[in-house]
Amino acid sequence: MRSRLIYLPTFFVVLISVAFLWHGAIPQYAHYHEFADASSCWGIPNALDVLSNLPFAIVGLIGLFGIVRCGHDRKQRSGKGGAQYYAYLAFALSICATCLGSTYYHLAPDDARLFWDRLPIALACASLLVAVHIEAKHASQITGARNRHANFLGYAELLLMLTFAVSSVVWWQHTGDLRLYLGLQVAAIVLVPLWQFIYPVARSQRILFGLAIAGYVLAKLAEIGDAAILVHTGMISGHSIKHLLAAVAAGLILYAWRKNSASLKY
Repeated sequence: MRSRLIYLPTFFVVLISVAFLWHGAIPQYAHYHEFADASSCWGIPNALDVLSNLPFAIVGLIGLFGIVRCGHDRKQRSGKGGAQYYAYLAFALSICATCLGSTYYHLAPDDARLFWDRLPIALACASLLVAVHIEAKHASQITGARNRHANFLGYAELLLMLTFAVSSVVWWQHTGDLRLYLGLQVAAIVLVPLWQFIYPVARSQRILFGLAIAGYVLAKLAEIGDAAILVHTGMISGHSIKHLLAAVAAGLILYAWRKNSASLKY
């Protein structure tokens, strides 16, 4: 039955593309830079929105250390890395860059700084899509010449998706249209669990990724309820909570990779 679903991801990509084309440009809503919590602390403007980015650095650096260490051990044994390894490496680097970009933006929010906030998020979504796509299709289990061919396709896919990620943010910067940027995030939310369902991915892996995706969706909801959450909590805004939930989601993804890395063959 699952073999019949192999074309479902392609159908979804076509469907969301047609829907975005039909809808037309999606502009950034007015007053986007006016966040609910503008309080300062220790001389830091918008303190909680700034400081809540620290978990991205912690999660990203821990994940980066684990990926590099695992990659070094495997290269010593096999003499190669593999496209999936570099896709997860790009994901961890993007999470680290998210801390820097979001911190820079929230210190003095405006469109120019927002570019550096959105760029690493787009790169993280793109690299994650490639990593999971390769992993779900078990390309790492192909050996010999076919393995080299699969790796070449993986590298090409990674380069293409990273280029698309950069282009999506540049497109928004020059046109004000968020469709490509939002489409990339929607694709990550839908395609990742879909690929993991269609292909024989371990149940523990699916659960961890499912929790990560749920965490990211909650983060987006917290962002929408920025002011309402601050009113109800009296101490923290929805946007600050968004940062914390998104960092936890990234941590779950990197933990899932580390947990599964013993069985991967790059």
